[in-house]
Amino acid sequence: MEKLEFVDRRGTNSAKWDGLEKMFGRTDLHSMWVADMDFKAPLAVRKALSEYAERGAFGYMASPDSFYRAAMDWEMRNHDYRIEREWIRFSPGVVTAFHIAVKIFTEGGDTVMVNTPVYYPFFKAVESNGRKLVKSPLKYSDGKYSIDFEKFSRDIEENNVKLYILCSPHNPVGRVWTAEELRRVLDICREHGVMVVSDEIHHDLIAPGVKFVPALQCGKPGEYDQMVIALTAPSKTFNLAAGQNSLVIIPDEELRSKWDAFAGSISMTSGNPMGYIAGEAAYNEGESWYNQLIHQIYEVNFPLLNNILEQELPGVTVTDLQGTYLSWIDLSKVMDPSEVENAVLEKGKLAVDFGHWFGGESFSGFVRMNLAAPEEYVEKGARALVSAVK
Repeated sequence: MEKLEFVDRRGTNSAKWDGLEKMFGRTDLHSMWVADMDFKAPLAVRKALSEYAERGAFGYMASPDSFYRAAMDWEMRNHDYRIEREWIRFSPGVVTAFHIAVKIFTEGGDTVMVNTPVYYPFFKAVESNGRKLVKSPLKYSDGKYSIDFEKFSRDIEENNVKLYILCSPHNPVGRVWTAEELRRVLDICREHGVMVVSDEIHHDLIAPGVKFVPALQCGKPGEYDQMVIALTAPSKTFNLAAGQNSLVIIPDEELRSKWDAFAGSISMTSGNPMGYIAGEAAYNEGESWYNQLIHQIYEVNFPLLNNILEQELPGVTVTDLQGTYLSWIDLSKVMDPSEVENAVLEKGKLAVDFGHWFGGESFSGFVRMNLAAPEEYVEKGARALVSAVK
């Protein structure tokens, strides 16, 4: 069983650690923000990259079919998710992919909808491409999130929505949508002629006992192929974001043709050799490491965080973590939401993703904390949050 190994990323140009000054204006913070890990990648990944570097030749590399076969095998093995090779296209990242999807599957001035609170790059993808953004809030009750389907449908109809970006699992609230929920969402979208882009980058990061259902497989075989594209990558699962390699899954030939035309126009057809090598090694040989990661997040780190906050801050609500390694914490009952950011930075000396980033001031009472770190880092972060509130 491969063990997780801590890596001190300070001094490596890490966005999470060395980017503190740029993001928060200071460097004296315990960093639990941006979604990557303080663990080394799997040993198989490091070995494969070392062997590649040792060869010493870094010229052009053809897109290796073996990487895509490894990804397809991983999906089938872990999620019973059947993907055809011809469906898969390259993007340097999922964020890049949904920017491109907005550009090529909508027209200037069209309306694109998201469910807030949600991963904040969604907003830029819509607005920077000259589209109108509609924020349709998730329903929040008793510390749990769900989709208000009547409001969802009404928001689409009233705003003439053309494209919907689904976050599955949902970042930051940690929900893993059920097959029934996904079918209802997709049926509403189909009824109104809305295309769906499903960001599934966190789909391997699922709590024990919870099942992830791909948007493309929530109904009958092929039922939603003409209206859904799905985005994923090995980067979130195996801490490989620097590899800049993601998968765009497009079963429909007409939609693929549109993607191919745009990708060809900007010469975006293949990626970084090291991204392919790392991803293939991870998919083929990273399962033991991955199993340890799942144990660490859901059976060690999340209970630790939850227990500390429950004991020290009984009015705080920690949303149930079904998926992702990101904990969404509601501080609004123990302090004024307008004071959260300053208190966390000044008193807690803690770097987190602040709630208002995910959709506006109505989420200012929340913070998102990254749990993909050693146990002692999580404990330090939890106690820093306690210090910020008390």
